[in-house]
Amino acid sequence: MRVVGLRRGRALGLPSAPGVGLRLSTGGRRRRAAGRRLRGLAVVGLLALTAAGCTAPAPEPTLHLRTDGPGTAAPTATAAAPAPAFPPGPALADATGTPTDVLTGLTTPWSIAFLPGGSFLVTLRDPAQVLLVTGEGAAALTGPGAEDLAATTLAQGEGGLLGVAVSPDVATDRLVLLYRTTASGNEVVRARLEDDLTLGALEPVLTGIPAESNHNGGRIAFGPDGNLYVGTGDAGEPDAAQDPTSLAGKILRVTADGDPAPGNPDPGSPVWSLGHRNVQGLAWHPDGRLLASEFGQNTFDELNVVEPGGNYGWPVVEGRADDPDGDFVDPVTTWSTDVASPSGIATTDDGVHLAALRGERLWSIGFLGDGFADAGDSLEGVLGRLRDVVRGPDGALWLLTQNTDGRGEPRAGDDRVVRVLP
Repeated sequence: MRVVGLRRGRALGLPSAPGVGLRLSTGGRRRRAAGRRLRGLAVVGLLALTAAGCTAPAPEPTLHLRTDGPGTAAPTATAAAPAPAFPPGPALADATGTPTDVLTGLTTPWSIAFLPGGSFLVTLRDPAQVLLVTGEGAAALTGPGAEDLAATTLAQGEGGLLGVAVSPDVATDRLVLLYRTTASGNEVVRARLEDDLTLGALEPVLTGIPAESNHNGGRIAFGPDGNLYVGTGDAGEPDAAQDPTSLAGKILRVTADGDPAPGNPDPGSPVWSLGHRNVQGLAWHPDGRLLASEFGQNTFDELNVVEPGGNYGWPVVEGRADDPDGDFVDPVTTWSTDVASPSGIATTDDGVHLAALRGERLWSIGFLGDGFADAGDSLEGVLGRLRDVVRGPDGALWLLTQNTDGRGEPRAGDDRVVRVLP
């Protein structure tokens, strides 16, 4: 394995927060055999310290299963997994156009990724936990990888345990990849989800990504080409976004082992594109083009079509440069920051959907051949701040709220995983 680090990020120099034990509710009807398996997972909740050094209580995650019959797990198109298979996902009623809770009582959820069979993983930013959600409930992963995450992840401001992705070959290699903040910078690590559903030892994949209390990026996703794409932020140093030797303010493209992927603009560098302020979402158009959402500063948030080697302007330009012969690639769409602050994004056959934090809504943009329709929004104010949106194996959009991060107004049951038809 090769660890790439072009320039080390400035150490945060912050103490790690000690954890407090917490038992999470599995919710729903328990089958005895599966219940014994989940109880084998020691459920540990780590709570971030408040500024005064006191701990705050956390809610108990509750899974909302269908109540009108045994139901079936969400379908999956993934090839059959080897024995022992991943546990089945929750039995849910059919998704509709009305948002429906799947999981409630979460603390600062950040990213979601599905496993074969319909179970899924959720990262919790501040507690530095990974939840495994099956048909029987939600349990925090244990094992050496989970212990390392809790001990060495730094949660301050926008940093902590952020993106999660599973290997394209997860049915056989069982690898989970995570983006997190540490004392020496942001990094991507991987670990094996063992047969007993514990998290194996962490292995570094990509290190040396600058970190700060904000602008940490954090989204990771495997592309159709099988390579790993990593969205980073400028870590509070805008000029770093234009520096090709820094990993800040970039979209990076690496192999599963962390080497610069074949076909990168600079064969020896993981940099795929530059000039980004804070990349928050990665998804692919049906024609294979990479789409990325990005936080602006005070004026414009962006949706970009990402070209290899493309320069997206920050900090020279925020929004459109409107200079077709210039050095910068213009975004497809821009929003004022008060209605967007787009985070995770997901694509369907018909369009792209963006989860808005400050805007507290879901933005949707239809595909028109090679172009894009005007943006429309839905769910304004219904769920509060939206951190992530993922297209589930059932075809529905799965949303993560983030109202417990100190910037939102938590409601009863927050934070939550919610399911809705696009």
